[in-house]
Amino acid sequence: MPVNPLRHFSSPKLGTLLPVLPRRKIMSVSTGSGAAGATDPTDPGTAFKLVLSCPSGLPASRVFVKFDPSYDRIPHPDVNLEESINEIWNQQIRQNPSLYNGIKFRYGGHAIEYVDGSDQISSVCLHMGLTDYRTFVGTNLSPLWERFLVPSTVDSLVRQHTSSPLGNGAIVETSDGKILVLQRSYNVGEFPGYFVFPGGHSEPQEIGISAHLTDKGQTESELLNQKASMEMFDGIIREVVEEIGLPANSLTDPLFIGISCRVVNVRPTAFFFLKCNLEAKEVCKLYSSAQDGYESTQIFTVQRDDLKRMAVKMPGCHRGGYALYKLMMEATKDS
Repeated sequence: MPVNPLRHFSSPKLGTLLPVLPRRKIMSVSTGSGAAGATDPTDPGTAFKLVLSCPSGLPASRVFVKFDPSYDRIPHPDVNLEESINEIWNQQIRQNPSLYNGIKFRYGGHAIEYVDGSDQISSVCLHMGLTDYRTFVGTNLSPLWERFLVPSTVDSLVRQHTSSPLGNGAIVETSDGKILVLQRSYNVGEFPGYFVFPGGHSEPQEIGISAHLTDKGQTESELLNQKASMEMFDGIIREVVEEIGLPANSLTDPLFIGISCRVVNVRPTAFFFLKCNLEAKEVCKLYSSAQDGYESTQIFTVQRDDLKRMAVKMPGCHRGGYALYKLMMEATKDS
C-alpha cells in the first residue's frame, strides 16, 4: 500500500519514511515555566513573515477561492534546475518506492476587499492552483530551494517557480481557556520534536479535484470555487478531528486569521481560530485515541501567556500562526 504523504509533507533529507510507532501515551500536560525547553532563538527554521493578517477573524462567508490554472507553478527557465526536480524525486523513489505523488492546492496569492473608508478587511479571495508532492520535494524542500526564488517585493512572484502548497493550522481554545499545542514526533522528517499547532492541508480530492478541467463553463467554475472555499474550512476541522480526536460537533466554525510563511523553504500556511466546548482534561483523554498517531507524540494545554515560550521552538510557519493569534487577541482587546 503506498505511503500517503498528503496530510503532512516529509523532508527528503529523511531518506525513507519510518514505520508507524505503537500508539502514543496519554500526555495530559499543562506547561510550567520550562515547558518549551531551551532553544536557540537564532534557529533559521523558526523565522517567518506574515503574508496576510485578518485580526478580526473572517468566517467562511467572507473567504473566497479563485481556483485557476493561472495560479499553478511556472517552470523555472534554468533547464538544469528544472531537471533537478525529477532527479531529487527519483532519488527519493529509489530509497522509498512506496512514496506517493499526491496533489495539493497551490497558494498563488490573494486579493483583499476592505470596508469602505477604512483599513478593516471585509473579505479575502485566495488564489489557488494545483501542485503535487514530487514538485514540492524538488523545489521547496530541495537543497537548491533558494535558486527557485525570484527577487521581488511581490510575494506571489518570489515563489512563482516553487510548489508552495498551502498548509493549514488551527489555534484551538478549550472551554477553560487553554490553547492546544502538539509536539512533533522525532520520527518525522521536518522539524522533529518541535512544537506545532494541529494542522496539515486542505485536500483537492475531497471535493473531486484531481486536475484542472479545460472545458468547464462559468457556472461550473463558480461552483468549483465555492467548493474550494468550503474545503479551506472543512479541511482544518478534519485535521483537528484526526490529530487530536475531538468530535467535530465540539468545535465552533473556524475563523480565518491569516497566512504566515516560513522563511526557510518559503512554506505558506493558512491559520484559523476555533473554540472547543470541552475542557482541557477532556481533550487530553481524547488525544490518546486520535486517528493520526504518528506525527505527534504529546499534547500540551497551555495558558495564552505560555505560548510565547513555546513559539520559540516552533517551525516558522507555526510561529507565524502564533503571531497572527496575538494580533487577533490585541484586536479583540481594542474593540
